[in-house]
Amino acid sequence: MPYEERPAVPERLHCLRLEGRSKLSITGVEDVSGFDESMVLLRTGLGELCIRGQQLHVGKIDLDQGQLELQGHIQELSYDEPAVSGSLWTRLFG
Repeated sequence: MPYEERPAVPERLHCLRLEGRSKLSITGVEDVSGFDESMVLLRTGLGELCIRGQQLHVGKIDLDQGQLELQGHIQELSYDEPAVSGSLWTRLFG
């Protein structure tokens, strides 16, 4: 099937559920860019998500379903905003 004729992939619902700063369940995960015991970097439907903490452990991951579960001491969740393109005048005055 040519690329142009493929059906559009429905956008996954992105949701976070944090239980007591020790268990995080995420849906809408598209890719895992990297992880170690202190940081997990994910690509979601709403942008890059960086999770920082201590003794982080990926308990469950299913990229086909867009689900990830993480355990450990979670200290920070932050999204990277997409870079704004265009000239300075366009960014200032729309």
